[in-house]
Amino acid sequence: MNSKLEEKAKKKLKEGWLRSIMSIEVLAVTEEAAKKALEKHVEKMEREDKTLIVKKHFHDVMKVENPLPNVPVAYSYVVELDVLTENFDKAAYLVMTYAPSSIEIIEPDHIRMDSGEAQGILNSIAEMLHKFAAAGIGGVMIGT
Repeated sequence: MNSKLEEKAKKKLKEGWLRSIMSIEVLAVTEEAAKKALEKHVEKMEREDKTLIVKKHFHDVMKVENPLPNVPVAYSYVVELDVLTENFDKAAYLVMTYAPSSIEIIEPDHIRMDSGEAQGILNSIAEMLHKFAAAGIGGVMIGT
């Protein structure tokens, strides 16, 4: 990491930003498609406001046999990102938008938020569920 980025990261953490490690995986039918898709995905994430990607580590592309029904071979490409976000709401947004396979909050040890931020997070989750339902690809089953 360059010293300018390191200083910026330290300043953001002192201001109360969250630091997390996110792993994102792409599975595609060609190695080139996997690389292009994931790299474009990360570039888009880097342009998000209230977000600072401090480090990126792209792993080697791996060939995967029979990853899904009717898919004999695919290619897996994984990136680990060290990400700073202004608040928990933004971290939740990144998870819903960029679909990391895993996320680990590194700092701070405790997170406090006001009810407005908590409400915003819950409304974002509800909005996503409704988008899935409207697209016919998901939703929540309600018992009758």
